Amino acid sequence: MALPKNMRLKGHRTFNYIHKNSIKYHGKLMTFKVARSNPEIILSHKSRYTSNNLRVAIAISKKVSKKAVDRNKIRRILQEWLLTNIQKINSHKPYWLLVNLKIGDFYNDKNKLLEEFQNLMFKSQLIK
Repeated sequence: MALPKNMRLKGHRTFNYIHKNSIKYHGKLMTFKVARSNPEIILSHKSRYTSNNLRVAIAISKKVSKKAVDRNKIRRILQEWLLTNIQKINSHKPYWLLVNLKIGDFYNDKNKLLEEFQNLMFKSQLIK
């Protein structure tokens, strides 16, 4: 199940903004970059969804897995966790989140991946 359009991030200016203005949280398997939202950047996409809610991008390098099937599987696992664990209460937070997976042969261990994802979500205070 994919993230709804109002939760996704897109556009190179959006990612440049996140890289320059984010607070970084490091784990063994992934890093989080959390930046305060800036809806003016997204206005150029003529999107109906220009709300100030939490928006997420999950970036998985080919260095994690050469197979797109594996990368998409990891992305879907993380997106499913987000959809089930972020209630409407938490979706009002005006932050943008970029998740970068680190290189390693961990992607087969779903429990380890989700455990670290959850820990970093709490550490970054995106969920309580």
